[in-house]
Amino acid sequence: MQHSDVLDASFRDPAGRMYRREGRLYRQLNKGFESDYELLMNSGLYQHLVEKRLLVEHSEADLSRAHDDHAAKVLQPQELAYISYPWEWSFSQLRDAALATLDIQMAALDFGLVLKDASAFNIQFHDGRPLFIDTLSFEAYEEGRPWSAYRQFCQHFLAPLALASYRDYRLVKLMRSYIDGIPLDLASQLLPRRSWLRYSILANIHLHARAQQRFADEGRESKSQREVKVSLMGMRGLIDGLASGIKRLQWRSGPTEWGDYYADTNYEDTAMQAKTSLVERFLDTLPGQGLLLDMGANTGRFSRLGLARGYQVVAMDVDELAVERAYLAAREQATAAFLPLVQDLANPTPALGWAHRERMSLVQRGPAEVVMALALIHHLAISNNVPLVQCAEYFAQLGQYLIIEFVPKSDSQVARLLSTREDIFPDYDRKGFEAAFSSHFSVLDSQPIEGSERQLYLMQTRQQ
Repeated sequence: MQHSDVLDASFRDPAGRMYRREGRLYRQLNKGFESDYELLMNSGLYQHLVEKRLLVEHSEADLSRAHDDHAAKVLQPQELAYISYPWEWSFSQLRDAALATLDIQMAALDFGLVLKDASAFNIQFHDGRPLFIDTLSFEAYEEGRPWSAYRQFCQHFLAPLALASYRDYRLVKLMRSYIDGIPLDLASQLLPRRSWLRYSILANIHLHARAQQRFADEGRESKSQREVKVSLMGMRGLIDGLASGIKRLQWRSGPTEWGDYYADTNYEDTAMQAKTSLVERFLDTLPGQGLLLDMGANTGRFSRLGLARGYQVVAMDVDELAVERAYLAAREQATAAFLPLVQDLANPTPALGWAHRERMSLVQRGPAEVVMALALIHHLAISNNVPLVQCAEYFAQLGQYLIIEFVPKSDSQVARLLSTREDIFPDYDRKGFEAAFSSHFSVLDSQPIEGSERQLYLMQTRQQ
């Protein structure tokens, strides 16, 4: 067999592995799993879900492209612009992903199949919509057999949504620690008493958690599962009940630090227009294709300048309300190439899972063609005490070109940050900024932002 680079995110799946060969993405279907795949393809379910834009499309490649001798078939799936993870999604993104999974399960039942996996990691956002990416997650439906992915669905979707709705969105971040889903007993303890009055939460989290504890012994649990019989009508009722319960969950966010950033900026209209014109000018000198990361994007005002120039844009911000607003606006406008995500650059997503290789870090998901860091550097350097040279080193790992705004101490936004703390940043000025970034970047252009004391830079990463 030819050399291939295996993608570790798929190592748990006995049905097949994901890998790259000569820059192309493949998925191997292992021998012994052909029947479920053929049922998926021949039943009409695959075509139905692809037409509904719910399932990733693929073609079949020659068997010579196989990873090893266990291959029965080789699939070549459509490649996605960017991989994201559930703890990076806003509330509405997570809810849309949950409902898409249930829509797929209901459609599968119509065609005589069922989802054997309901992991949130099987959903990615593509062209502005949730898309199921695990083609090998379908198996034949057996009359009377319970839904084997029910617990997984509750842990990956219902529990974090309920915690965000009843308590605090930030509890979704528990999924970063529990990548197999938030344990239901933990979710039950964290939810308030009033959640017991909502049947979907009572049945699928609280009572479900108690049942898990009662049958904690693996043998007893397995025996119990074998004895339970669930009719097709009962299965449909379960899916309908989960969907109805999830649709009723709402996230009522209070005010967040940056959710209303543009209403609280110190920019005059002339300065904002000048900044917009400069960003447009810098972008127009670049290739205009590939991936653009807008770091500290807020609701995506400047991200849209990249969209207009043909980039696939991932807009990241630490503020969950800003990201929620960006996603809802993009969904309403059917903005295809725009993906807003919740990301704390001072503590970005690390490599996670088995041997630190199942889930990729933020850096590993790049590099991007362009990185934008507008009105961001002072938050990293002053609010989070990250030295400018380390900021430069990190941005150099993220992409080839950098559009970055330097905000001096004389700016009122920086003065606000320093008003409650000692100024221990003697090198935080234009000279110190340029010196720190010069070791990793070449400055292609630099212009003052008219109507402000800020400076906008266009840089290119130096070859290390």
